[in-house]
Amino acid sequence: MASQLTDSIGLEFTKSIQLLQDMSEDVALREQIREAVKMSVDALGRGNKILFAGNGGSAADAQHWAGELVSRFNFDRPGLAGIALTTDTSILTAIGNDYGYEYAFARQVEALGREGDVLYVLSTSGNSKNILRAITAARTAGILVVGFTGQSGGQMGDQCDICFKMPSSETPKVQEGHEFLGHLLCGMIEEEIFGKSHGGR
Repeated sequence: MASQLTDSIGLEFTKSIQLLQDMSEDVALREQIREAVKMSVDALGRGNKILFAGNGGSAADAQHWAGELVSRFNFDRPGLAGIALTTDTSILTAIGNDYGYEYAFARQVEALGREGDVLYVLSTSGNSKNILRAITAARTAGILVVGFTGQSGGQMGDQCDICFKMPSSETPKVQEGHEFLGHLLCGMIEEEIFGKSHGGR
């Protein structure tokens, strides 16, 4: 039993290391990261905001990343405009009751989003109905979309301005990749906007 558990732990470490290695060596992914940082910095510089949406563990990521922008990431500086569309239970339950759960984020994008904003959407499958409807609402409103999916990209793959497809089809590993990228993007956005004058690297 102890040997099997040790082997399982070692395998999970190996898979996580391989995931990050594959991401690190992906030249196209690095370019997408640069594009997403620029897109986000430009939006915030214009007085626009970044919206975040996801389900389950991805909802936790959405809230986490919005918190990193509004509060702080690596150093003290003014807050940045980030809103998680996953946190207001009255809004979510009203929309779910009145329109259906698949409209949970689209309705909020319509209400809160403005042309020039950026919407970050997470779905490990790339096929979450409420995320796909949110993308459609964003497109209609002139909002740019940054997607986070698994290896296939699902239906989201060709609907986002940028789609980060993790090099894995295992949901937990896809989520680990998303978490790493979210931290990386928050850090790079913070540094690009505020730089060394506020304590950046």
